[in-house]
Formats: sequence, C-alpha cells, structure tokens
Amino acid sequence: MAESYINYIFVTQKYYKDDTMEGDMIHINKRLIPLSWLYGIVVRLRNYMFDLGIIKSTKYDIPIINIGNITAGGTGKTPFVEHLIRLLRKDYKIAVLSRGYMRRSRGYILANGNTPIEKIGDEPWMIRQKFPDIYVAVDSNRRNGITRLMNDKATRDVDVILMDDAYQHRYVKAGCNILLIDYHRMINYDYMLPAGRLREPWTGKERAHIVIVTKCPEVMSPIEYRMVSEALQLRPFQKLFYASLKYGKLVKMFGYDGFRSLEDVSGTHTLLVSGIGNPRQMEMDMRMYIRDVRPVTFADHHYYKADDIKNITRRFREMPEPKMIVTTEKDATRLQILDNIPNDIKDAIWVLPIKIMIKQDKGEMFNDIITGYVQQNRRDSLLD
Repeated sequence: MAESYINYIFVTQKYYKDDTMEGDMIHINKRLIPLSWLYGIVVRLRNYMFDLGIIKSTKYDIPIINIGNITAGGTGKTPFVEHLIRLLRKDYKIAVLSRGYMRRSRGYILANGNTPIEKIGDEPWMIRQKFPDIYVAVDSNRRNGITRLMNDKATRDVDVILMDDAYQHRYVKAGCNILLIDYHRMINYDYMLPAGRLREPWTGKERAHIVIVTKCPEVMSPIEYRMVSEALQLRPFQKLFYASLKYGKLVKMFGYDGFRSLEDVSGTHTLLVSGIGNPRQMEMDMRMYIRDVRPVTFADHHYYKADDIKNITRRFREMPEPKMIVTTEKDATRLQILDNIPNDIKDAIWVLPIKIMIKQDKGEMFNDIITGYVQQNRRDSLLD
C-alpha cells in the first residue's frame, strides 16, 4: 500500500482551487423511450405503495442523513459525505452506511483498518482510510445495517448515521434527505432509464428536505440562480443550495514528492485515467488547465486488471515529454492494490483530490441546518 498516499491525500488535503465547469451532460436515446415508460410505471407504482403505507418504511430514534440522487451516475455524493463527516466528527460519533457497490462479499460488514477493498467496495474503503475515527459499514439491507450499528457492542455509541446513495431505499425513513442534482444534468429535462438517466420520476424530489445543485460553474449570475430554482419547482419547506467542486493540489500516488497545482503542470502531456460516474466532466475541467489531456476511461467502480495496466502503460510511453498520469482518489484506491504496475508508471501517477464548496456564502447556513437536525434528534437529547 502506498503509505505516502494515505498520509498526504487521505488525511491532509490542504490545498484546493476553485474550478469552473461547463457542458451539457443530458443525452436521450429516443429509441428506448418506450422502455422508459414501462420502467416509469413500475417505479411510480412502487413509490405509490410506499406513500400509502402499503409497503412500510421504518423510522429510527437516531439521526439519519441520507445523501442520494435521482440521476444514475456521478453527482458528487462522495465529496458531500466527506463534507458532512468533517462537519460532524468533532462533536458526534459518525457511522457511514453504504451498500458497498461492486464489493465481493455479502451481508453486513463493519470495516476496520485491515478490511480489504474487495470486501466493502472502493468508496467505503476510501472513506475508512481517510477518516479512521468513524464507523464505516456496508449492507445491502439498510434496515439491518442500521439495527446492527445501533445495537452491536462495537458501534452502539454511534450518534448519527450517514446513508450513502439510498434515496430510493424507502424502507428506511431518514430524518434528513439530501438530494443532489448535477447542474449539467437537470432532472426536469431528463428521461427515465434506459432512455435517460433518471432512476425515478423527477417528482421524487419532493421527498427531499435539502436539494443541492452540484458541479455549478464558479460564476453564476442572479438570473441563472433564479432560472434553476424556478425550473426545479421545489416545495416551500425544501431548502435549496448550490455547490461547486474544488480541485486540490496533485500528490503522487506512490512515494511522496510534494504537491503540484494544476497551474504548475499546464504544459504537461497528461493521461487522465478514470473509472467514475461522469468522466467527461473531469476531462473538461482538466482541459481548462492542461493543454494536452488524453482520457483513458473505464466503467464506474472498475477493478483494474493486468490488461488495463498494459494499455495504460502503452498509451503513456507513446506520449512525448514532459508527461504524467492523473487519476481520481477513488481510482487510486483500486490502482494502488495492484502489484503489476511498472516502476516508470508508478512514478508518473498523480492523484487529484476534490472537495465541495457551497455557493452564495450559504455554507454556514447549510452547516447550521445539519448540526441543528443532529443535535435535536440525537438519542440522548431528551436528557439535556
């Protein structure tokens, strides 16, 4: 394992720069619209049964914050989970509960420092490495996961549970639903799967207590804010926020060699290796800083194999100097466990961290809403 990567990226992450993102990410496959209608009928019926109480939702006497989306693919959930962890970790014992997408295991697993990535999935593993003082658990049965976290001896002191990517998991009635919407893939213009990217009708937004439009441009005019707000048609009780991504300074994945800003490498030929939900967005962002960006993309949560490394190696060695490889934090978790990476490739891989920034100077307002909810609903609040 690359200890320098854990020490300098997963723990410190001090240097970030605001970034601007542009582009329309909505693509509709019109030939599949009839299938989307059928899928929509099934999803609407399921939601209707939950709304009527025919299918039961369980409420728990512990603060549960659900961070999710309606759109399939990357909307920035992981940076927001990390933001909430940083906000709450000083005052509360936090547990992150995920289904552990693409993990090679079943059932409930409470992660520790030695849990392999294959058992819990890349995102839970990354969060556990970054924040070793919190609980990280995986279970496709979220109700069972919550019950275990609340009652097992090892975790019964938990104060708040963050449910990652569970907006459609309505068997659990979270006290605070945070819905993330990609600025470049607004849900009111999208279609249901498989023609579009919606997991459920866009009216499902009404279950959210907080709606955050993510990946916004660095600069937005008042009329742009108003147009987005009017298009979403939110209820009066729903709080709307806007957020941008903040890219940090690059750090080597193997062997610490200082930090490098994106401006520092503007003249470098860069191989961008990613297996994330929205690789095109990152590619566009990188091109704002670096003149030559050559993407090598894989499926979201892709586990790298020997042939992938051979392809990356070939592509990199064909590039002119000066050159480097840039990848994401999530991809780094899956790359660093491999033992077949050539030394020249190891030496060339740099990791680009990401955080989020709440816009319009409303960061404190957002934080106050979250901390207020947790404080008012924690299990021992009645004793205060």
